Amino acid sequence: MIAFLKGDFVQKNPASVVVDVNGIGYDVQISLNTYSKIQHLEKGQLYTSLLIREDAHILYGFFDMAEKEIFLQLINVSGIGASTARMMLSYMKPDELAKAIAKGDVLTLERIKGIGKKTAERIVVELKDKMAKQTLETNISTMKHNTLHSDALNALLALGINRQAADQAIQKTLVQEPGLPLEELIKKALRTL
Repeated sequence: MIAFLKGDFVQKNPASVVVDVNGIGYDVQISLNTYSKIQHLEKGQLYTSLLIREDAHILYGFFDMAEKEIFLQLINVSGIGASTARMMLSYMKPDELAKAIAKGDVLTLERIKGIGKKTAERIVVELKDKMAKQTLETNISTMKHNTLHSDALNALLALGINRQAADQAIQKTLVQEPGLPLEELIKKALRTL
């Protein structure tokens, strides 16, 4: 399997891009979401998924791993092929699609061309739990990389508090009261320890 391609974007259009990797041109099918992120780039990296059919080998490319993961989960749903999954990712950003599925928002999914009510319901039934877990992990990951979180963690570590305990206290405080200034965040995190 080809996990990713890194090279020059020779030809680009909203549906595909030709990636020149050391003199070999790979024709990669992409979503509008990926196209919007690479349209002004001359070179870069795309995460890929190779689908082998009886009549063709088709390479799908994604700007980031989140989009690739959602694509792979979608094509595992009965009745959803690669073209439909790509259409869904062209219609909605990966995080928006994941949230709609996690919330069980069948009406939003039905608005996508080629997705009827039964298909939307099947997607929700099969992927709701996975998407909810993935959305939660993304939110926690974003929180950890937040500079406010980092600054508060560094302050608590300087006070001699264990890293794991400090991290958990900050996360708990941010979940209960998002948007606190740094000083208040540190004080309230100290109270939870």
